[in-house]
Amino acid sequence: MAKYVFGVDIGGTTVKLGLFTVEGELQDKWEIPTRVDEGGKYILEDIAASLEAKLVEKSISKSDVAGVGMGVPGPVKADGTVLRCVNLGWGIFNVAEEMTRLTGLTAKVGNDANMAALGEMWQGGGKGYKNIVMVTLGTGVGGGIIIDGKMLSGVNGAGGEIGHIRVNEEESETCGCGLKGCLEQYTSATGIVRMANIAINNSERPSSLRNVQYISAKEVFDAAKNGDELACELVENHGKCLGTALAQIACVVDPEVFVIGGGVSKAGSIITDTTAKYFREYAFHACRKTKFALATLGNDAGIYGGACAVLEA
Repeated sequence: MAKYVFGVDIGGTTVKLGLFTVEGELQDKWEIPTRVDEGGKYILEDIAASLEAKLVEKSISKSDVAGVGMGVPGPVKADGTVLRCVNLGWGIFNVAEEMTRLTGLTAKVGNDANMAALGEMWQGGGKGYKNIVMVTLGTGVGGGIIIDGKMLSGVNGAGGEIGHIRVNEEESETCGCGLKGCLEQYTSATGIVRMANIAINNSERPSSLRNVQYISAKEVFDAAKNGDELACELVENHGKCLGTALAQIACVVDPEVFVIGGGVSKAGSIITDTTAKYFREYAFHACRKTKFALATLGNDAGIYGGACAVLEA
């Protein structure tokens, strides 16, 4: 009977690794550099070597390990095939099979945002639920959809890419994905700053934001909490945009809870409250009581999700 499981979250700069008990207790976590040179050919070898070293350090036998679950920054099919990870230099290949070959352990692989959602369901803001949608508001907008405890990957590994739902047909600027009017352009950290700068430049209304040299999403939410009228309007618009998009998502997957994470979520309940308000205004009547919660695992969500992916398989 396995006692332990590994969770791995591969980022463009560092790889986060965690050793868990099968009950979900984090025993140890550490990081190694992500070697993206030569098309990222060393990344999996480095991870395998690091896991081997941890087993030796902790005097743990491989027979006591249920497996290793990994999140990667790109689309991943249900069988563990990665469909190009630009940040890592990877093309198309089956990461799960290669990891099993290198470690001798069962390997599960998924998109990093989906893995984070799985982690929040297991031990975070979505604990106690089996059907959740996680929204990650960071530099971009990511998402993860969990249905009956399982990740919704989709045929092309693009399930949960909610940041690229089109919310504005009039947008003239292009999103990082190449399209225009994506949710990410308005509700990500960079999107909030963009909208703040537009609002400041297009009006002469007084605002404390005018005194900030480099506006950040945090500055906008802090100003709103202090009653700044322009900032409050920006936060309302943010909640309306996100709440409207989530109302559309609820029509499709009808989750028990929306979990809001990412750096922007550190603003706290001001985000969940405004988003939930507009969600309830626009949602199909049967979905209006869907709960909202803040993510609690922070940067560890991915490693928790990796571990959970193995145990839920």
